[in-house]
Amino acid sequence: MSVEDGRKARGQRSREAILTHAVSLASVDGLGGLSLGRLAEAAGVSKSGFFAHWRDKEQLQLDTIDWARRQWVEHVVTPAFQHPPGVRRLYALHQSRLRFYADGVLPGGCFFFVAQVEFDDRPGPVRAQVAKAMADWLAVLRTQAEKAIELGELTGVDPAQLAYEIEALGEATVTHARLLDRDTAFTYARRAVLQRLRAHATDPSLLPED
Repeated sequence: MSVEDGRKARGQRSREAILTHAVSLASVDGLGGLSLGRLAEAAGVSKSGFFAHWRDKEQLQLDTIDWARRQWVEHVVTPAFQHPPGVRRLYALHQSRLRFYADGVLPGGCFFFVAQVEFDDRPGPVRAQVAKAMADWLAVLRTQAEKAIELGELTGVDPAQLAYEIEALGEATVTHARLLDRDTAFTYARRAVLQRLRAHATDPSLLPED
């Protein structure tokens, strides 16, 4: 590896470390609460090193959203896609999400829950990026519901409606688990989706009983 290649590799590692800390901090304080100085300190880089990657806060926010999406794919989507397509994968997506929250991967629980509340009424590139991430996730859920219908595993459901319901239950878990009874929140969220899927499954044995 040349000196230049080594420098680029170190720069990339530094950038990724900063973004990992940014997602964690934003899950608690929101994207607007990202202090450049605090973030540089948390990531163990100098402020001059920080500004080598970002010259303005908005670009940092956009890159943080992209990094949070990558994290979501790694922890939620990829494990679920180890399951067969259709009703089992659809349920696995919900289960992976709940596991992501239960494992405390982020100190605030969910980056995107905080980001959507923060930017839902603030037009601009950051809001658009958050909205796209949400739409893409709903599309993943809807596609698996459509696949389950195509495979003959689900019947009598609207895929878009089902995706919306699964998303709503996942979001409710974030606050209920932190403000009310944690175990009950996870139990209800898991059971509600499972019962909905089993009620419309042509072969309920594809899914757990409880």
